[in-house]
Amino acid sequence: MKLAYLAATLAALPGIAEAQAYKCSVPANIARPRPDLASKSEPQRVLPIGGYTLAVTWAAQYCHGNARNPSARLECGSGNRFGFTLHGLWPDGVGKDWPQYCTAATLLPQPLIKQHLCSTPSAQLLQHEWSKHGTCMGTTPAAYFARSTGLYAKLRYPDMNALSRRPLKVGGFAAAMAAANPGLPASAIRVTANKQGWLDELWLCLDKSFAYEHCKAGTGGLPGNAALKIWRGPR
Repeated sequence: MKLAYLAATLAALPGIAEAQAYKCSVPANIARPRPDLASKSEPQRVLPIGGYTLAVTWAAQYCHGNARNPSARLECGSGNRFGFTLHGLWPDGVGKDWPQYCTAATLLPQPLIKQHLCSTPSAQLLQHEWSKHGTCMGTTPAAYFARSTGLYAKLRYPDMNALSRRPLKVGGFAAAMAAANPGLPASAIRVTANKQGWLDELWLCLDKSFAYEHCKAGTGGLPGNAALKIWRGPR
């Protein structure tokens, strides 16, 4: 086993988590991902790009609902421990639709998958993100993941444990996230939750130069006055 530990230390500001993965061990052998292709329900759309969304997932909540899912074993059942994981970098459209599955995608090579498993702990999700989103960005798999993991690695997070223990609104969480990341305004953060109100993902809005921008109306996320709960998971 090759161990890759990303320290869960504090950044310059008190209470700000510096690392995304508290502990991550990459197996020597990774299951080969399946091809991810356009379909009738997920058709190919070659459209102009109007901006981007960087999506990150709160791992404690994901594992709470998927602990017995074999595809989640690396993230949830192998002794690894994550904070937020990288879901992906998505090109947004100019109108209501977005580009997807723009060109045929070959299977990702094993070394590239291993390189990014401590950010996106699923070989199949990595394949999906490249096939559906990366192929629309006019780049290579290596460059696409370097871009997405580079943006992800710069993120810092508020004290999630403390936030989980008091009444919280979506707007308050977005403000705390913005305070932890100078240059990331709260208006560039969309927060999603499951039907029970537990934090699921953050969708961060970027312009065509990958700088944070105010999210456009009608692009998802909960209203600022919605109640929000944070699942801590076993610690």
